[in-house]
Amino acid sequence: MEETHLNFYGLGIAPKLITTLERLKFKTATPIQHKAIPLILEGKDIIGIAQTGTGKTIAFVIPIVQHLAQNKSRALVVVPTRELALQVRNSFAKIAPVFGIHTVALIGGDPIQKQLFALAQNPRIMIATPGRFIDLMEQRKIRLQEVSILVLDEADQMFDMGFAPQIELIIKALPKARQTMLFSATMPPAIMNMASTHMKIPVSVEVAPPGTTAERVTHEIFIVQREMKRELLKKILTQFRGSVLVFCRTKMGASKIVRVVRDFGHTAAEIHSNRSLAQRRGALEGFKSGQFRILVATDIAARGIDVKGIEVVINYDLPDTAEKYLHRIGRTGRAGCQGHAISFTTPDQKNDVLNIEKLLKIALPVSKHPEIPSVEFEKPKKSFSFDHFRAQRRHHRHRRR
Repeated sequence: MEETHLNFYGLGIAPKLITTLERLKFKTATPIQHKAIPLILEGKDIIGIAQTGTGKTIAFVIPIVQHLAQNKSRALVVVPTRELALQVRNSFAKIAPVFGIHTVALIGGDPIQKQLFALAQNPRIMIATPGRFIDLMEQRKIRLQEVSILVLDEADQMFDMGFAPQIELIIKALPKARQTMLFSATMPPAIMNMASTHMKIPVSVEVAPPGTTAERVTHEIFIVQREMKRELLKKILTQFRGSVLVFCRTKMGASKIVRVVRDFGHTAAEIHSNRSLAQRRGALEGFKSGQFRILVATDIAARGIDVKGIEVVINYDLPDTAEKYLHRIGRTGRAGCQGHAISFTTPDQKNDVLNIEKLLKIALPVSKHPEIPSVEFEKPKKSFSFDHFRAQRRHHRHRRR
């Protein structure tokens, strides 16, 4: 079935919700929404696997709102970053108020007193980062016994960030009689093991194999010496007129690059964990509104930043895993739009590129800039082998005989 033929009718969604979706101009359901929504409405535990930018959030927002409109329970959505928490809250805020359901984002970096006040208003949907939720849980500020739905969004990133102990603590504190959902673009074995422990015969919903990228994203890599990366960035930024998201590996690197980009004459902002929540919000909102054409970020922005129309993603530094490349470039080419991903690689990073190609099942085209000296990947060094050493000695002994 073609994606363009999918809609929200026939999925078990209540008429009032259908009307709300039409008012919000949600006319076409994405494959993950079309497959997951009926299962969630049936109360099943699910593992939803879909590439980034395919509408996973709305896939659980709609059935959760419908479920809570029919009873007095609560839902908890746990996410890895503040930015994703705010994005998920905004998605709920478009639909839940129609049914008199309030939401709250419980995130670090925001004044806890403000969140305590919001909790006192009896919100029935909580979107939280693990650390802040546990803080409030230990202060007994949350009615855990009323939580009937748990969503772990971008579960693999939470495990990558070391949140596994906190997730276990949260799950054990919740009622066992609940519906549990996992959503992510990848699903490594550690999370599958957790799912088998804490979920009731979960149904797997997979609309794209792990490693699949958005069909409309094109790729290219430049192989340059490390000291030429800034000059290459300058050249690349003059070739594009739209919004650009630049990824660096480190917080310090992101701060340096944003200063360099401003020196080039571009409007730019930065997002990383050394920035306050207010600064990160300001940078993201400025990027969305066009105040800043370029956003420089660490992998904190690789998920949970839903900005329409990002023309190109530039990997100034390659990520440390192939999976992070997948999430980074998922910020462009969203919702059926065209997108482009450019990566700067150094001669010693051939293995990193091969790992990305293996995950994506495509070859990344190598480009050359006419004004930047071109280089090639270094040949892999031969590893020392005792077996090879012994074979050589036997060969020389035989020749002497």
